[in-house]
Amino acid sequence: MISREDFAFTIGYDGAVAVVDGKAKREYGSLTTMQLAEEGLYRAAFASALYSKNQEEMRAFIDFFNAKARTSYARPEQLMRLFGVVLEEVARVLVL
Repeated sequence: MISREDFAFTIGYDGAVAVVDGKAKREYGSLTTMQLAEEGLYRAAFASALYSKNQEEMRAFIDFFNAKARTSYARPEQLMRLFGVVLEEVARVLVL
């Protein structure tokens, strides 16, 4: 399974290989979901919340994002589509 940090900063896939933004991972990988959101890294924050499978963490992110973006998303599936984030099984990780 891919790590939370790798998943949060995955920028794409090459087959079964997750391609990760190494610079962003080094700089922000230790931040929590809400810390990422507060830094304006909404896609990474959403990926972190999705990875955690914690409904309270996801709800906190959705509420925060809706307040900042003046949107009214209610379900994680809506944000999965918005951010293009899906929890995938990967064979390995390539850090760029």
